[in-house]
Formats: sequence, structure tokens, C-alpha cells
Amino acid sequence: MARISLSRFLIEQQREGDALSAQLRLLIEVVARACKAISYTINKGELGGILGSLGTENVQGEVQKKLDVLSNEILLEANEWGGHLAALASEEMDTIHLIPHRYPKGEYLLVYDPIDGSSNIDVNLSVGTIFSVLEAPEGASTRDVREEDFLQPGSRQVAAGYAVYGPQTSLVLTFGKGVFGFTLDREVGSWVLTQRNIIIPEGNREFAINMSNHRHWVPQVRQYIDDRLAGREGPCGQDFNMRWTGSMVADIHRILNRGGIFLYPWDARDPARAGKLRLLYEANPLGLIIEQAGGSAIDGTQRILDIVPAGLHDRVAVVMGARDEVEAFQSYGSAENGIGRVT
Repeated sequence: MARISLSRFLIEQQREGDALSAQLRLLIEVVARACKAISYTINKGELGGILGSLGTENVQGEVQKKLDVLSNEILLEANEWGGHLAALASEEMDTIHLIPHRYPKGEYLLVYDPIDGSSNIDVNLSVGTIFSVLEAPEGASTRDVREEDFLQPGSRQVAAGYAVYGPQTSLVLTFGKGVFGFTLDREVGSWVLTQRNIIIPEGNREFAINMSNHRHWVPQVRQYIDDRLAGREGPCGQDFNMRWTGSMVADIHRILNRGGIFLYPWDARDPARAGKLRLLYEANPLGLIIEQAGGSAIDGTQRILDIVPAGLHDRVAVVMGARDEVEAFQSYGSAENGIGRVT
């Protein structure tokens, strides 16, 4: 059977009519090439001088790794000249990045987290890139795009994807009609289609959560986790496994292929903050992929893709994965602050 490259797959999707436009197809190809460049850079490790931190902080107040900044630059340089975008927004930048006037503008907005799981970089564990595509508002081609143009609910995403840089480099995409997986063939430098219409398996008793935050959770979250830790002798009557990589995209990739649930709930360390993870850069794109694969993505009380962002760097509580296990989580109810914070 002939191997199907990413380019061939995208062209075939375009030919199907309303699956994606020519401009969106070209945009996805550019992002995929940038992810390939990031993969090669990561693969060099210490040999490429990419390990360690810069000593600077991003808008999130986090110390930036060298690879955070380098990957952000790779994505910027790859995308700003192609004519497919009106503007970009990145987790590593304070505000949006306008397409320079010397380049043509396109009809889309690109939102991305250049490196998810930065704490894993220096110890050679999996990290990833997450991205989301939105339609620019009408008239954006004749004026400068504004931050508020990006503040769209996740349900309005026209595409989303991620790359995982692990033992293999994987690329996962959705255009709102299923989820597809690709693997980077390093020998020929090509993305090859390896998974069609991915569906999250149900019934896998596995959860991903940072247990060190147990004391900060609301009682409902603690009870849900404690019941699963109790195993066969507990109310669930089954043993559960826990997995936690420190990279959301790596955990979601495992859940997409194996089932289970990922949780990063609201906690009491910063009561005024709705959660830790970023709505635009992490929760929305991964939430769309999870839903397209038959799963569910909520902030604890409501569907993540229905949330209207108030700012570029809004944060949110996250519970997503196989639908059966997310529904089991919801059965534990909400609290005054909510399992996800009520504002």
C-alpha cells in the first residue's frame, strides 16, 4: 500500500469540498514544516546548545528555556511571510504579532504554544507544540488585527493540532471532521499518515494528574481521585493506574491512543485564578481534538469550547479524555467554587 504524505492527505481533504480551503491547507503545511524544524533542533540537544534557561520570564511569569524562545522564532519566521495569516499569538509573547506590511495578509489567525512541557527539555523527556487556527474577522485584510479578534470560543476553531517530540515525532490534526495522526520519517523528511479517524478507547482505568497538589483541591476532586486510588477495595471496584509526564500534550497523546483522563483542576493556591493551563494555547486546541476523537473536555463544570476568552492569556481548569471517565468525574458534583472556578 502506498504511503500517504501530509501534502497528499491535505490535497485530498481539499478536493472533498468543504473539508478545508486552499489557504488553510497551505497554512497547515507551513506549520508542519516548522514543527519538523523544531523536532530536528530538539534532537540535537546539548550538541545544538539549546538546553538550559535564558534567565528571562515570559508574560506568564515563567522562566523561559532557550528552546521556548527558539521554537517561537521558528514558528514566527515560517508563518509571517506566507500570505495565509492576518496575525499570530503565542504563549511566549505579551501580545499579538502582526504580519509585516511588506507581506500579504491572509484570512486566518494562528495561536500556538511553541513548546509545551518545558520542564522536560533538559532531562530528555517528551515535549510538544500545540496550535490552533481561527478565522480572522471580516475586514481584517484592510486594517490591523486587534487582540480582541483572537478572543473567540474554541468552538470556532477551524483547525487544531499538536506535535509530540518523543521516541518518534508525531503530528495530530483535526479540521473538525475527525482526528488524523502522522509520523515523521526522518530518512526522507516527510510526514506520513499513520492513523485515520482516531477514537479514544473507553474503559481504560488510567488518570493523569499532579498528585503533589492533592491538598489544594476542592473536596469533590480529592474524592474522585481518592476513590480511584483505593482500587478494587474502594467504591470503583477496580484498580487504576496514574501517569503524569509534566507535558500536557504528551499526556493527551497517550490518552488519545490509549484512553483515560487528564486533570488539571482549579486549586486553592491562587483562588482568584480560574486554573493553571492556558485557554487559547492549550485547552482549546487539545479540547477540540479530544471531542473530535469522541471524548469530552470540560473545565470541571462546563464545556471548554464554549468559554469566551476575556484575554489572550486566560487560564482555565481542565478535565478531558474518554467520555465515560469525564462523565464519572462529573458525577461527583460541583462546589461553591466549582470543580472549575465559577466567576
